[in-house]
Amino acid sequence: MRISPAVATLTALALIIAILPVFFPTTFYYRVGALIFVNGLAVTGLVILIGYAGQISLGHAGFAGIGAYAAALGPVHLGLHPAWCMLLGALLSAGVAFLIGRPILKLKGHYLAVATLGFGILVFIVLTNEAWLTRGPDGIAVEDLGLREAARAIGLDLRAPVLWYWFTGIVLWIGALIALNLNASPSGRALRALHDSEVAARTAGVDVARYKLAAFVISAVYASLAGSLQALLNRFVTPDVAGFLHSVEWVTMTVLGGAGSVFGAIMGAALLTALPQVLTVFQEYEHLILGLVMMLVMIFMPDGVLPTLVRRLRRRKT
Repeated sequence: MRISPAVATLTALALIIAILPVFFPTTFYYRVGALIFVNGLAVTGLVILIGYAGQISLGHAGFAGIGAYAAALGPVHLGLHPAWCMLLGALLSAGVAFLIGRPILKLKGHYLAVATLGFGILVFIVLTNEAWLTRGPDGIAVEDLGLREAARAIGLDLRAPVLWYWFTGIVLWIGALIALNLNASPSGRALRALHDSEVAARTAGVDVARYKLAAFVISAVYASLAGSLQALLNRFVTPDVAGFLHSVEWVTMTVLGGAGSVFGAIMGAALLTALPQVLTVFQEYEHLILGLVMMLVMIFMPDGVLPTLVRRLRRRKT
């Protein structure tokens, strides 16, 4: 009986999430794991946009900023629970992505990249300058999500980093499930068709503009939820969450692991999130080594870490 790639990916991801805590000596590692899962959620959305639809975005951190500040400001100004604010931020991001996506996605290549970059910078500037609402560069505290209280209600008394590890892990798994199901659906086939050739896809009857916009909106929701989770995890947020470098970091994670693979992109997120923690022992050489690793991967594994490894394993078997 042949197991489908989607089932294999989801099973492997669930096993990794479940088994990793066995090797954690302290609760600090639970926090690193939660950060990996948050970044993994964002890059899963970018797989839909970049890997499936073939569109580039250098401004997705802008949607993370919307989600993060929705989680921070919603309880203060609207009196909503942070969980509802996460959903509100996702809906707001989807609406913004729909509005700006229609004109932006008419562009291609580096023009599209620059346009999305401009959106991210615009969000960053608004969050920085509108101090009357966002507290400006100083940032703002974020209300507790209430995971410990919810856990105690069912008889569990776990520390916050442990709860956040499991919570973000479950959210990531659900996000991966949705992305993989989308890939296997007729819509996923249409996205892959326009990734290969928009002209051929249009000739085959694919509504190119509609599918490109749908991929952009869905990936924006993923980024918004990742931003909300990051803000709630840290209990504090600054405009840097919408910064240009954050967008570049997510795109790098996606491409490094393999833009066409959900599991590969999550691997890229794990690598670039955990590696700086490992390289702290090298102090001033940390960024040098990190940059060298990224360069070597791109030179010798241009398709990404996971696709290259899978291809080489298949060659050995044959």
